[in-house]
Amino acid sequence: MRINRIALNNFRGYGSSEIKFTKNKDKNISIIAGKNGFGKTTFLTSLIWVMYGSLMRQVEDKYKRDIQNLGGYENYLKDSVNHSVVNKFEAGEIKDAKMSVELELADVLIPSIPCKKVIIKRSFSYKSNIESLSILIDGQENELTKEVGYDIFINDFILPREIAKFFFFDAEKIVSLAEAKTKNELRSLSRAYSEVLGIKKYEDLKYNLNTLLTKLKREGVTGVNKEKLDQLVEKDDELRKLIELNESKQQEIEQGLENNQVKIDNIQEKLIREGNEITIEELLALKSKRSELQNDLVEARSHLKDVMDIVPLAIAEKQFSLLIEQLKKEASARKISANSEFVLEEIKNFSNSIKRKLAKLPSFKENQKEIEKAVTELEKERFKDVSKDKIEILLNYSEEETQDIIATYNYVTTSFKQQFEMITKSERDIRQHIGRLNRKIKQSESKKGNPIAQQLRADKEELKEAIDKAQEKKEKLLQELGKLKAEFNSNAKVLSEYEKKFNLIEIDQKKYVTTQKLLDQINKLTVRIKEEKKYALEKSILIGLQKLMHKKDFISRVNILIENDIMDIELIKPDGKVRDKDSMSKGEQQLYATALLKALVDESKIEFPIFIDSPLQKFDLEHSGNILEQFYPTISEQVVLFPLLEKELTQKEYASLLPSVNDTYLIQNKKGVSEIEKVNPKELFKKFNLQTHDLAY
Repeated sequence: MRINRIALNNFRGYGSSEIKFTKNKDKNISIIAGKNGFGKTTFLTSLIWVMYGSLMRQVEDKYKRDIQNLGGYENYLKDSVNHSVVNKFEAGEIKDAKMSVELELADVLIPSIPCKKVIIKRSFSYKSNIESLSILIDGQENELTKEVGYDIFINDFILPREIAKFFFFDAEKIVSLAEAKTKNELRSLSRAYSEVLGIKKYEDLKYNLNTLLTKLKREGVTGVNKEKLDQLVEKDDELRKLIELNESKQQEIEQGLENNQVKIDNIQEKLIREGNEITIEELLALKSKRSELQNDLVEARSHLKDVMDIVPLAIAEKQFSLLIEQLKKEASARKISANSEFVLEEIKNFSNSIKRKLAKLPSFKENQKEIEKAVTELEKERFKDVSKDKIEILLNYSEEETQDIIATYNYVTTSFKQQFEMITKSERDIRQHIGRLNRKIKQSESKKGNPIAQQLRADKEELKEAIDKAQEKKEKLLQELGKLKAEFNSNAKVLSEYEKKFNLIEIDQKKYVTTQKLLDQINKLTVRIKEEKKYALEKSILIGLQKLMHKKDFISRVNILIENDIMDIELIKPDGKVRDKDSMSKGEQQLYATALLKALVDESKIEFPIFIDSPLQKFDLEHSGNILEQFYPTISEQVVLFPLLEKELTQKEYASLLPSVNDTYLIQNKKGVSEIEKVNPKELFKKFNLQTHDLAY
């Protein structure tokens, strides 16, 4: 499946704009570039809206928050209509302010329906507050779309909204995938895993079968039994809804806490600037430097931890030298012991050989006694050398162990001290640097007499108080949730026991047995599919990491843990230990999340274009090269990137991507209205720089 055309009309900052993507099997990347605020993120939002409408809140929490903040979906739509058009309508210059987004898809596979293209168009009338959706298959309305409903058709045949976030994503925000820690976050990851890999369909089938079993068990109940059962069922439904309401309230509070914390951070930045006359760019630079140093500190402490095992040996150097001396003596003794008999025999043979040689000399007989005496004395001396100083074996290490210990001793007595001092100095310097930065960042929140700072400080305290109250409310909700779940489980147990007392009529008994067998088979099948998908996903994530990481020994294995509805992913280092994701830099976390995302998309077998906002955020030069060469050209047959040129994507990086680039577009903004202009891929930066130059004047 691919996108042929996207047309926007009066959607937020856009007037009337259309993009037509050309097909090229050798070049799969399209680029839509523009300055900040020109409409890159708005373009992505328009695609989510045209496909899912009011259900877009189920795609990403961001859309849910935006809709809530504006007081509901209707207000959200009104706010999305281009404001200049709304002003004209309210001034009576035009009859209505309408907005629409139209999406044309090609190569859509719809079972039993021949199809060349599908057009989805969603519109909204500001005047009547009516939203409309139309779907045309090869230019005609189709009975299938009417029968199943437009929204269900898009969800089942185009792209399920539960996994749309994996095809429309912000490359910087996917780091949240790598930071999943809490049970809720891990549960969310597990849901994504199930949805993307198609397991959710089986889970839904299991739920429906369990519902059928419950219904069958309740058939035929009359009189008092029926009344009691109805009471239990009613209480079950009531408790279930109260639990859902409680969890929903907790989510709202959590969102409010996040929003207030963001506001506090913004106030803090204003206070710092007010007190120290520091610019936002300087503040961000300080924070960025501190983040880099914190990563360096983690690495330095890791090196320090490695060498700390050697420190006791360096402290006990004298005792260590005695150990080495004993090892060398034992090694020498083993050699002598192994060769003593051979040596003694050789000495005797040598003595006899000397005597025979000397016997042939003319003067031998005259000096025979003296010569034999001298040779005998030499023999005795050599025998004495071989047999003297018998060493007591205390350690009895193998030759390999002895050599390892001696090598360690040589390291301790030579380069270790210098290396240890360098590592400790580096760790100390980094800590001190971080301390100086922290002091600089926190220094003088405000000038005491500054009224602006006083107001900011008051606002900050008010927000802190609101956060404390929200935390208290959340704690109460958590306690209430615990009681509700306990009561729910107790009621469910009584309900289950009560249902067992009823006998099923014969035909329902057959249905029950058949359904139970089917449920058992589905359970076994689900377990098997999960295991197969688990191993495939582990392998896919590992391959992705190895391609993207410049550290080839960063990860040797990926281990996915699945328990009930909780899923976690462990990254195993070459030494067999689990790599702590917190110790990874933001760039490394983003690479991991990118590899995970690619693995999920690959394993889903869903063919849909990938849209990526902020494609190179947080990546250094080397990793950017890996992403550009290994990730974007391979993740999908159609990839659309929304980079900020010169900041997220430099001209040099673009040059390495250019062989895979098919279409390029530049978002222009004239008098507050955005338009999309197609440009030659080779002239993208030239046009962008001209745009920047024009804005400067």
